[in-house]
Amino acid sequence: MIVQRQSGVALWRQIADRIRTAIANGDYDATGKVPPEISLAAEFGVNRHTVRSALAALAQEGIVRAVQGRGTLIERKERLNFPISRRTRFSEGIGDQAKEKEGLLLAASEESATPDLASRLQLAVGAAVIRLETLRKADRRPVSRATAWFPAERFAGIAEAYRDSGSITAAFTALGLTDYLRVSTEVTAVHADSGDLADLELSPGAIMLVTRALNADADGVPVQYAISRFPADMVQFTIEN
Repeated sequence: MIVQRQSGVALWRQIADRIRTAIANGDYDATGKVPPEISLAAEFGVNRHTVRSALAALAQEGIVRAVQGRGTLIERKERLNFPISRRTRFSEGIGDQAKEKEGLLLAASEESATPDLASRLQLAVGAAVIRLETLRKADRRPVSRATAWFPAERFAGIAEAYRDSGSITAAFTALGLTDYLRVSTEVTAVHADSGDLADLELSPGAIMLVTRALNADADGVPVQYAISRFPADMVQFTIEN
């Protein structure tokens, strides 16, 4: 499992990514801790200082904890399971996996629809859309940050409705939309950007699952396009038919 030295990604970051993935996959469940530094250094073909930097980054994320005389223990192995279905809802999807669920409005603005956004929302290019930047928490842990766009003519006031309720579904209901359906979901994986690091309390090198989702009303008219980012070590998706 030699790392790529000419990839443009720091060696410690590559190693942190691979250890994080191994923890998420349960590779170390039998011992409850990651292998010793010397073993990891041999596995990845690097020196122990590089491995130590990777483990330090994972410790900052709360994934591992170094204990004198015991090694590096795994702190967090359980991931929230988030179903993606025709009626995908954050609170309902998390369900009883978390006692507290919270939605925060980070920013809101009105802007003109780009050609791509206009195509997705079936609007004219340049039509007014409302953009919301939101952060979702489960048991006070940040689990997703999202950017969502809504047709401004139909959903004026959605920023205030979301700020009051912390829920897109509740905000829609307050504005007269009682039901909506998931039209499509695209999922990709990327490294965390600066916004992820700050809002989701992550360290450099964290892997994100990114969803691009389109929702429509019962008549098939698009009502929301959203790009959401989830820490891969905290959330897994289940596709439901």
